[in-house]
Amino acid sequence: MLHDRVLVRLSPDEGERRSGGGIVIPATAQVARRLAWGDVLGVGSNVRNVKVSDRVLFNPEDQLEVEIQGEAYLVMRERDIHAVATERTEHGTGLYL
Repeated sequence: MLHDRVLVRLSPDEGERRSGGGIVIPATAQVARRLAWGDVLGVGSNVRNVKVSDRVLFNPEDQLEVEIQGEAYLVMRERDIHAVATERTEHGTGLYL
């Protein structure tokens, strides 16, 4: 990757989901624009706050899609990432923003 670009793979759990009441919501249902989680696979030389293997939150509709060896990935600027999930090391429980 060059400059401030980040290569991200969408998390596999971005398909269908369940509501709080247990109703299955298909991936094709569009209620509102949703942010998505993904895994960083590559970063450019000018990226400062994200590293490879980080889990990031972003808007997948505003990104460029590229296919590499039959798999789809997203290319975005670092500034388009809304959050980075990090493990909390103090108590060792879960992921926190």
